[in-house]
Amino acid sequence: MPPLFPLLPLADWPVAARRGIFGVFTDIDDTLTTDGAITPDALAALAALKAAGLHVIPITGRPVGWSEPFAATWPVDAIVAENGAVSIEIGTQPPSNGNSLLHKRYQQDTATRQANHARMQQVAQRVLREVPGATLAQDSPGRETDIAIDHSEFTHLPPDAIAQAVRILQAEGMNATVSSIHINGWFGAHHKLAGARWIVRERFGRDLDAEIDRWVYVGDSTNDQLMFEHFPHSVGVANIRRFLPELTHRPRYITQGERGAGFAEVARAILGG
Repeated sequence: MPPLFPLLPLADWPVAARRGIFGVFTDIDDTLTTDGAITPDALAALAALKAAGLHVIPITGRPVGWSEPFAATWPVDAIVAENGAVSIEIGTQPPSNGNSLLHKRYQQDTATRQANHARMQQVAQRVLREVPGATLAQDSPGRETDIAIDHSEFTHLPPDAIAQAVRILQAEGMNATVSSIHINGWFGAHHKLAGARWIVRERFGRDLDAEIDRWVYVGDSTNDQLMFEHFPHSVGVANIRRFLPELTHRPRYITQGERGAGFAEVARAILGG
């Protein structure tokens, strides 16, 4: 196991580093949101970052269907959903059908998505049969490229049941991660970091790895570990302490406030730095 960074208070983030930030990636559930809804201070923080000219991209395990209204109304460049598989953004040209300005991009082609979707439904049924108390996440109808098992949003699964579900997904050849509310499983090479690299390339024509020291990632749970590992500037909102025993890669800094209040702290640190 790699050595763990000590969790430093956000105030220890060097001012010079904060001043160099021009882009923010953030998780949504329990990072921007509190009790399932974005808080006014977190929404104001998004707006302040955008008004200052920063790129702002939420990246989430939530489904694309769930994310669409937020992509349409939040002050963000795009939302990357389903753990990096698909992005939603406001289009730059009026839509030909006159229905929506939202534009979706996918990492997998249509045939691959359809084949994977059918396979994933079979795996989901296996999890429901074999894991006592397992239920599909209530946002499942909006999912196109993954499946989600609820463990803490509307039901509760104990740690051993969560671990069993993850083992089943992996045994079926799927990737599996655990967020603060769901167990997500999918076929394909994408994940949050791959999705971040992809959207920066597709949306801005740039190489994220070449400028990663000018981006910050904000998250709250075990499915953010890959981002914590790769982003030199990474922040956990205070409620991440719940997951510290399970983290092999920690964020560099931690906020005083939890959830949306913690994200607002990060925005103030960047803009006031």
